[in-house]
Amino acid sequence: MYKNIGNLPRICLMALMLFAGSLKAQKIVKPNVIAYYTGQGGSVIDSFPIEKISHLIYSFGHLKGDSLNITSAKDSALISKMVELKKRNPNLKVIIAMGGWSACASCSEVFSRKEGRKTFAKTTKALLDFFKADGIDIDWEYPAIMGYPGHRYTPDDKHNFTLLIKELRNTLGKKSEISFAAGGTQSCIDSCFEWEKVMPLVNRVNVMSYDLVSGYATQSGHHSPLYSTPQQTLSADYAVKALITLGVPAQKIALGAAFYARIFENTTDANHGLYQPTKFLSSVAFKDFNKQFSTENGYTYYWDETAKAPYYYNPKTRYLVTFDDPKSISLKTKYVIDQKLNGIMFWELANDPYSKGLLDAIDKTIKDL
Repeated sequence: MYKNIGNLPRICLMALMLFAGSLKAQKIVKPNVIAYYTGQGGSVIDSFPIEKISHLIYSFGHLKGDSLNITSAKDSALISKMVELKKRNPNLKVIIAMGGWSACASCSEVFSRKEGRKTFAKTTKALLDFFKADGIDIDWEYPAIMGYPGHRYTPDDKHNFTLLIKELRNTLGKKSEISFAAGGTQSCIDSCFEWEKVMPLVNRVNVMSYDLVSGYATQSGHHSPLYSTPQQTLSADYAVKALITLGVPAQKIALGAAFYARIFENTTDANHGLYQPTKFLSSVAFKDFNKQFSTENGYTYYWDETAKAPYYYNPKTRYLVTFDDPKSISLKTKYVIDQKLNGIMFWELANDPYSKGLLDAIDKTIKDL
């Protein structure tokens, strides 16, 4: 006979415990929703649905000498306003990003020196404490490989980046969040970071799985596809799988999405503009799509079922427009959940309308699942 525990036989209790454990294992972990924000001032950010965001990243602080610096009183006021938004969303994390595409000219030199790294870490802590912000995001584009034209880069950057992150973690302690942005290109995945040394020290890597067809490209394609195609290897899925192969934990990868389009001018209108000789023209915010890419303006919408990516083409101007939309954003969000990634990250919130935008599409997908 089985010994009773309360009114339940032990075998029944064990079965219930196993069932409860199974349900817990199947429970979907809500992904982080990470928004970069360059902003148009403190008052505007109030209009966005902040409750649908887990991390709001001020973009950008910069190096001034060896120190992290916020350049203006207006930017300081914006960061303070971002922190105040925790009254609306108590779970919100406010992060200060350093760098950006054209603003890391001195990163290689400063972070090559021990004193440079120490001063940067100390001033970062001072700023986080002053603003009551939650962490730092390093947007050095890029360590060890060519980034913005004319910016210094050396092979030593790769290890110096590790030393920088170690110094930040030692100075900021365990509670502050540390993340960094990484390009979704093969060269950055292979050469920018010591993944096995860096990832244990950070909360996540924000993978820029957009701009995969760059402003220097000579052939058109999808700049933010979810999946690779026979004609285009780079994609969000490709970057995620490459990082996991290198030992990066899935739960520390945030997948990037684009809240903007890139326009390329082709030399031929074959294949509705995809994979043709091209040159980059400009970018357009998602909130401006309807008025710019209308049928009246000559644009036709297409969907690439392999890449899971939309695009417009205008045969008269030979303009190819590559972007994310609610359909592709929803699929990316579902991918993040299915692959048990850390979250979905996007550039940038100011490109979204205040309602019925891409952030709403992300939130709806999470709630539906």
